Amino acid sequence: MLVEDNPADVTLLSEALTSHAVEIPLFIAHDGDEGIRILDAIDESQMPCPDLIVLDLNLPRKSGFAVLERVRASRKCNRKPVVVFSSSDAEEDQEMARRLGASFYIRKPSSLKDLMSIGEILKKILAAGGVA
Repeated sequence: MLVEDNPADVTLLSEALTSHAVEIPLFIAHDGDEGIRILDAIDESQMPCPDLIVLDLNLPRKSGFAVLERVRASRKCNRKPVVVFSSSDAEEDQEMARRLGASFYIRKPSSLKDLMSIGEILKKILAAGGVA
């Protein structure tokens, strides 16, 4: 699942996964509220939790921190790896993400080549069951 409000980042991350042969369905939540609603629906139904959750911190409606807290409170998703994928390089954001249970913190790269390499990192996380 990808929780990201920037359509360009959604497209680029999807292409990065495809370029590294990660062929999985990608559920997109376009803001924090939608991400939390999806997690609520997963917990209240037979839907399985995604194997990996990637989320931006700076989201409309609810922050990525609020989504991360909801993931860790989920009865189905609380042990799944969560990758914070943010443009923020602030140490306090990284520390808060760790404190709330983020598995990894990746700063959004500025170059296309570096962004495409994120697909390989996410592939390794998926293959290792949440350990890169």
